Amino acid sequence: MNWKIAIKDFKKYLRLELSLSLNTIDAYMHDVQKLREFAEKNNNLNVTDITETHIQQFLVELYENNFDKRTQQRVLSGIRSFFSFLELENELHSNPTELIETPKTGRKLPVILTVDEIDRIILSIDLSEPLGHRNAAVIETLYSCGLRVSEIIDLRITNLYFTDEYIRIVGKGNKERLVPIGEKAIKSLNFYLEQRNLMHVNKKSEDIVFLNRSGNKLTRVAIFNMLRKYAKKAGVEKIISPHTFRHSFATHLIENGADLRAVQQMLGHESILTTEIYTHLDQTFIKNTILAYHPRSNRF
Repeated sequence: MNWKIAIKDFKKYLRLELSLSLNTIDAYMHDVQKLREFAEKNNNLNVTDITETHIQQFLVELYENNFDKRTQQRVLSGIRSFFSFLELENELHSNPTELIETPKTGRKLPVILTVDEIDRIILSIDLSEPLGHRNAAVIETLYSCGLRVSEIIDLRITNLYFTDEYIRIVGKGNKERLVPIGEKAIKSLNFYLEQRNLMHVNKKSEDIVFLNRSGNKLTRVAIFNMLRKYAKKAGVEKIISPHTFRHSFATHLIENGADLRAVQQMLGHESILTTEIYTHLDQTFIKNTILAYHPRSNRF
């Protein structure tokens, strides 16, 4: 199998079998293309000729070309998936990336809001404004359910199950999950839905929960701007985004003893490793608490 056929088949696999988004597929193609260019410069190696040594040399070349460790990680992840696919198709007997160690990077911890900060942001909303109840419902739902911004703007009325206290979410790769929704979020949504029933709604947005003034689906930018407006009004100086509420949701659950697997399912993370960052955040919380209140701390 040559590079052209291997890459074409891999792209088809990502699109048809894994149902990945076009942006994700393009990222994989970009990573594999980098390896192909490396192989062509080195004795025009075929895809089945690549060994562990070649992969190591390839990573060294990335380093020498000033690719940071996070980019190296991403590229290695992409080509590791590529060779796993070829192994699955019996084009290779082993994956040359299998024993390659992933470049280590310092883990950047996300911005987290305290419960008090979230309450202040919600209380800063003037509910007498035409879209006040909508904005409150957006924030309550983001925090109550730990949703991605794409999931909040695509949330559908037919996927709200308030009696059972669940909502159905269609996440990355069109994967569905049921997420519990709290009483405050349900109450806030019901207030908004009463107002929504009086709005003009465009036909294509009839089942969409959150609408703009024109009766169309809200945009990412609109939600970003709305959150930052209310954070500023509430005196919260942290730089926040919709994802900040998702991070806060997960961190507060783990701080209060929630099972990591349950949090993984609610967030829709494919790997438990992605969710584990919140245990690091929890450890930071514990450390800071000890330093602040333990009698042997230097802070006394």
